[in-house]
This record gives sequence, C-alpha cells and structure tokens, in this order.
Amino acid sequence: MESLYFEDYEVGMGLETSGRTVTEADIVNFAGLTGDWNPLHTDEEFAKKSFFGKRIAHGTLIFSITIGLLTRLGFIEESILAFYGIDKLRFTNPVFIGDTIKAVAKVVEARDKGNYGVITLEAKTVNQRGDVVLTCQLKVAVKKRET
Repeated sequence: MESLYFEDYEVGMGLETSGRTVTEADIVNFAGLTGDWNPLHTDEEFAKKSFFGKRIAHGTLIFSITIGLLTRLGFIEESILAFYGIDKLRFTNPVFIGDTIKAVAKVVEARDKGNYGVITLEAKTVNQRGDVVLTCQLKVAVKKRET
C-alpha cells in the first residue's frame, strides 16, 4: 500500500492486516525488554492456578504487535509526522502462546490542523477465532500533500 496523506483519508475507510502468531519467544523477549516479569506471563506453574489457566501475553505486547502490523501496511510510511496518541485502550480477552492475531481499523475522524492533519482510527485486534482481544482509538499526525 502506498503512503496516504491527509487528503486521501475518508471517514469509514477500512484497513486490515495479515495475521501474526504470538510465540513464547515474543513474551520472553518483551519481558526482558520492559522488565515486566509478572508470573502471569512468565511462570507456567503460577499461570496454571490463575483465572486464565495458562500463561498469557502482556497486553502491552499485543498493543505493540498491533502497531507493527498496521505499520507494515505502509499507509503511513512516508506521510507520518508523529504518533499523536491513544484513547480508550482496552484489553478485552487474553492472548495465549500460539494465538494468531490481526488488526482491523476504520477511519472515524480526519481533523485538519492547518499544515497537517490528525487521523483517528478505531482499531481492534482479533484472534484466529474472531474474538476481539484489544480495542483502542489511535491518532496519527500526517502530512498534507504538497501543492
């Protein structure tokens, strides 16, 4: 997909990524990177006794993967100015080792800020069963086309 500039966005426009399987290596590497070694993510015996019955991925790992999946589409490759913000972030279902997730997003607002624009995407991440595991509103500052 080519980069989209402010003028290219329309409310209702949709985006959908390919899938990506979450691995044990993802969880261990993320724990090491962030320092979040919560046993719910890293201790199989502890996790067996938890509400979920087994280890789950960090919610923030799933958010990070979601951003990566969306970025891989290329729609902001050349046009992004800044990641503007996140609103209403919720982790609605657990992600387990071996789950495959993908991101689905829809443009819900395109706000003109003068020499750039801010695009709001209603995003969700779903697993291989179609269960929504994450929802949020992403805001991205993008360039306008040069005239």
